[in-house]
Amino acid sequence: MSEELKQTIHPTAIIDPSAELSEGVHVGAYCIVGANTRIGVGTRLEPHVIIQDYTIIGKECHIHGGANLGGPPQDAKFRGEESYVVIGDNNIVREFVTIHRACGEGKATRVGNENMLMAYVHIGHNCEIGNNVVLASYVGLSGHVTVSDRANIGGISGIHQFCRIGRLAMIGGLSGVVQDVPPFMLANGRPARVYDVNVRGLRRANISSKVRGELREAFKLLYRSSLNTSQALEVIESEFEHSPELDHLIEFIKGTRNGDGGRGNPASH
Repeated sequence: MSEELKQTIHPTAIIDPSAELSEGVHVGAYCIVGANTRIGVGTRLEPHVIIQDYTIIGKECHIHGGANLGGPPQDAKFRGEESYVVIGDNNIVREFVTIHRACGEGKATRVGNENMLMAYVHIGHNCEIGNNVVLASYVGLSGHVTVSDRANIGGISGIHQFCRIGRLAMIGGLSGVVQDVPPFMLANGRPARVYDVNVRGLRRANISSKVRGELREAFKLLYRSSLNTSQALEVIESEFEHSPELDHLIEFIKGTRNGDGGRGNPASH
């Protein structure tokens, strides 16, 4: 085994015999790694990290001191069933982040790849986080929240259970999100309201100026016109030149409309 792929485990760390640690894993001082866990190649646990039972972590993640991953869900329905936290590759998990296992036999709380979870973030049970997501410090996600790819949530924001945060959406700090935030939009406030299109994010994602223009016109119909949501969608579907981004926005809003209380994830999710 090459030196760069050699495991390093501090003598004060406690590792359950059933834990599977891949090549190159570093486990710092006073870490605890629980039963039925897997940690991928090159992942680094800084001192005082706790990885609880049934947690699966991918490769090249960097988990900082005090993080506690895989704790039981804060849900009165939980009865100790086998459930999971599944974390992908190349994630940065900063100090004192907590991620809870799912509620429901065989279900999982999932975090994708290339995400930045800043200090003190909490991800509740049955949440699903996509790829390239940024959750700033002290963001709290209640149970069954979905955060799609490249979304960005500002610090000290709280997300109500069953909400969905769309792709490339950005939420300002100190926001209280009680309904879905559609893809490509900016939202802010308590309760959070959509107030513009995330033009900067769209540019960074190499979305063409033509598509950005169509999304802005769709935003105006949905949020700045006298039309209700159904009427605005009818105009958008019949009169706009379609693109994958516009179609995604339409389907997302239909999902919100068909949900409960402005939240598209069903209670059985």
